[in-house]
Amino acid sequence: MDHLDWNQLRAFLETAETGSLSAAARKLGLTQPTLSRQVAAIEQRLGVTLFERVGKAMRLTSTGLDLLEHARTMGSAAEELALIATGRSQAVEGVVSISASDAVAAYLLPRAIHRIRQVAPRIVVEVVSSNALSDLRRRESDIAVRHVNPDQPDLIARLLREATASFYASEAWVAAHGHPRTADEAAAHDFISADRAGRYLEHLRALGLPLTTTNFPLYSENSVTAWELVRQGLGIGAMMDDVARLTPGVVRVLETLAPVRFPIWLVTHRELRTARRIRVVFDVLAEYLSAPRPEAAHTTPA
Repeated sequence: MDHLDWNQLRAFLETAETGSLSAAARKLGLTQPTLSRQVAAIEQRLGVTLFERVGKAMRLTSTGLDLLEHARTMGSAAEELALIATGRSQAVEGVVSISASDAVAAYLLPRAIHRIRQVAPRIVVEVVSSNALSDLRRRESDIAVRHVNPDQPDLIARLLREATASFYASEAWVAAHGHPRTADEAAAHDFISADRAGRYLEHLRALGLPLTTTNFPLYSENSVTAWELVRQGLGIGAMMDDVARLTPGVVRVLETLAPVRFPIWLVTHRELRTARRIRVVFDVLAEYLSAPRPEAAHTTPA
């Protein structure tokens, strides 16, 4: 992609986002023939076919899909650079609400919000902390961090990455109770449960843990509270590995069990994606949630 023309890249991005040459041309203020030539030029430069023409619609090929996220990243970086260079980021203002699970909201969003404050200090960020799926179509939030892919056609969703979760206990708990490493060893220890209805117990049994209700002397539906109970030495609990790496004084246990994998999706309403304040926040969140956070400096006992 050496010397890739920014106009050609924009033509590719907008055509992919809108699904048609005419819609992309209107959005960019170009004629359809001009936009079509730019799309053809980037395909020729890269030596690949990015779109299939299906009637008036433009459908991404598998190669186009593979390149789309990389192109979005390049486009976001160029747009942010332009905002900062011209000072226009100062003029981006308004309220943007972000919904996320309580753990993501408490532990992973703050670093991204620091960046939002730097890039667009006049944006007011509202954090909606909830483990329920916010309904973006009813404007319960502008942007949502989800662990499932929404199927509503009027929403735009970007898969950021696959995250993992594992089991942890505090260093003090391990010193007092030993370090369980296998599923069989788990049966002798206390766990922090997410509910009293038995759903969490069924989930852990499905992972191969031979547990019963007697293994759960504590419950909390709020994962931040549950994580604090783990950190304070009251039992074993599950947490995103990203969060655990940021938490001094905790130790991964039951290491022979494979981490649980789950996706991180960033979602917004299709019509809101064109609002500058939404786009700035969306792109910063995508940048900061697309990679695991650095590990905190703490010692893991052998």
